[in-house]
Amino acid sequence: MFGRNLRHTLRSPDTMIMTIALPIMILLMFVYVFGGAMNVGGGAYIDYIVPGIILLCAGFGSAGTAVSLSTDMTNGIIDRFRTMAIARSSVLTGHVVESLLRNLITTTIVILVAVAIGFRPTTDPLRWLAAYGIIAMFVLALSWLAAALGLLAKNPEAANGFTFAFMFLPYVSSAFVPPQSMPSWLHRFAENQPVTPVTETMRGLLMDTPIGDSALLAVLWCAGIALAGFVAAGVLFRRRTAD
Repeated sequence: MFGRNLRHTLRSPDTMIMTIALPIMILLMFVYVFGGAMNVGGGAYIDYIVPGIILLCAGFGSAGTAVSLSTDMTNGIIDRFRTMAIARSSVLTGHVVESLLRNLITTTIVILVAVAIGFRPTTDPLRWLAAYGIIAMFVLALSWLAAALGLLAKNPEAANGFTFAFMFLPYVSSAFVPPQSMPSWLHRFAENQPVTPVTETMRGLLMDTPIGDSALLAVLWCAGIALAGFVAAGVLFRRRTAD
């Protein structure tokens, strides 16, 4: 199932291009259009924003899991799979594992582009490994949640709409501006939603800024979302494929 989904991605270059191109376009826009007006404590804005762009890239890519799974559920291929000697769970796992690999590849491309335009991480190989571990946890969490949303949706168009929050949440976090610069009511939301601790952990690992309890919160958020998505996806898949 993983190989099947990977082949589908490779045969749909437009999906891959959009997954990569959109975060890169947002990176360039924030750095070159808004960067001169941003004050993030004296540091280069590109060094502040790249961890957020990485998570935005992961969100875009993970959201595609909902659409691809919803497509499978509506085009009749699941009925064919049910006649084969395969575990039902392999259908969901194949989508999620393919999403993980695809997002790690696109994340690496976005990082390389960021380095080319001036991003200068002050980290070591061990911290890079930890950063990729956080990215992998974040992608897995969002992919399982996207799988559940894809099963909940009646068609791929609805599935695409359900994942809107994936693209919205990073903008209301510490990904692009410090939460302290927001109105008090929005500041509280930005400080207490999952993207902020993940972003702060990424920023701390790549730029050697204080992490505090963000790492623990990031792991707990990712684990909680992944577990909720995994359970919900399993229940919804069994209901939609019940005899």
